[in-house]
Amino acid sequence: MEARLNIITLGVRDLDKAIRFYRDGLGWPMSSISAGDFAIFKLSTGTALALYPRKLLALDANVMDPGGFGGITLAHNVATRDEVDLVLSQAIKSGGSILKPAQAPEWGGYSGYFADPDGHPWEIAWNPQFELEQGCLVLPD
Repeated sequence: MEARLNIITLGVRDLDKAIRFYRDGLGWPMSSISAGDFAIFKLSTGTALALYPRKLLALDANVMDPGGFGGITLAHNVATRDEVDLVLSQAIKSGGSILKPAQAPEWGGYSGYFADPDGHPWEIAWNPQFELEQGCLVLPD
């Protein structure tokens, strides 16, 4: 199987509120194919973020939804330390909440976490060991 990730779908309790957070608050472009119970955003990396009602997503995947933390975080890497604080501030102004204030972790960069309105944890990180080209992460072989 080719190592690829095309779409990340987040199960949300209130689709309209989630759309306002990502589209209006964070300024992410929503695709015109969004309709009904489905919204999808074009990301600069060639991947997409989709939003779908949480109960319907669990039903579609044939899984039980225990609620709470799902054992996954999303990461948004930035090019500078200062950008971490700017992105976290924008997320808060848009309706998110801080899970962990930005700080210098043991690995040498700078990062913090916010939660979107549904509690999905996002890490905002500057890692001096990572190279970014036009917002895309470049990893060595």
